[in-house]
Amino acid sequence: MILPSALDLTELNAATVPDFVSALGAVFEHAPWVAEVAAGRRPFATVADLFAAMRSAVERASDEDRLALLTGHPELAGRAARSGDIAPDSIAEQASAGLDRLSDAEYARFEALNAAYSEKFGFPFILCIKRHGRASLLDTFERRVASMPDVERATAQEEVFRIAAIRLNALVAGEGPLRTTGRISTHVLDTASGRPAAGVAVSLFEWVSDDKSALVVSTITNSDGRTDAPLIGGRPVPIAAYELRFHIGDHFRQTHPGLPEPPFLDIVTLRFGVGDPEGHYHVPLVASPWSYQTYRGS
Repeated sequence: MILPSALDLTELNAATVPDFVSALGAVFEHAPWVAEVAAGRRPFATVADLFAAMRSAVERASDEDRLALLTGHPELAGRAARSGDIAPDSIAEQASAGLDRLSDAEYARFEALNAAYSEKFGFPFILCIKRHGRASLLDTFERRVASMPDVERATAQEEVFRIAAIRLNALVAGEGPLRTTGRISTHVLDTASGRPAAGVAVSLFEWVSDDKSALVVSTITNSDGRTDAPLIGGRPVPIAAYELRFHIGDHFRQTHPGLPEPPFLDIVTLRFGVGDPEGHYHVPLVASPWSYQTYRGS
């Protein structure tokens, strides 16, 4: 049985063991044995049930196999990652966090942290980097280097499960998907006119420091004062500080002629934090030419 690239849970339930392992063998890094164990526990009613079986296979494995699973993960921004000599999923995951575009100083910082961590714990630092922004990633790395060996091994294994859950959820379609995605959305309300503000340019940045930020997306509000798509959606929202920048001055120039120049409010910047990568953060702007407010909506 040849499985399609978009995997259906029903077809996975009916697949041969070799095809099942071929399809899901990369969900856990360099550990196809996890999929092989799970194959013997079919059928699965939901994607969540499938993941539970794969997780159980790891938890019931020998200490030697569980340690090998940890040591099979690549270092973050390590030499193998920079040369592309790691698994395709890991290449994509590290690139999504910008770890393929670091400065020489940032690479040196990661190299020092990787060396200190591996020397202390005997396996690479493992983090589900799709759930973290740049600052959070480094802060977590530095904090965990100071952890105790037993605690850190358990933490690393949980991160392996987080990585696998995201990979599996993206790979398999079926009932009962896993909760692995979050969302940032916004809308703009013009209180002076009592209607949604259309045509407002909106940009979302990941705030790294006072002199460094990274553009995530730029868009324009529609006739409902909303964006046509979430600013971040369909994936975890990285733990980070963010800035939403609303070019509200241009809107008021067009809709409220006669206002003084320069306008009292031109570009409104809202800085907020995301601590739950699977949460929904709705961050609206409610504004007049003279004031604004925001809140966390739904």
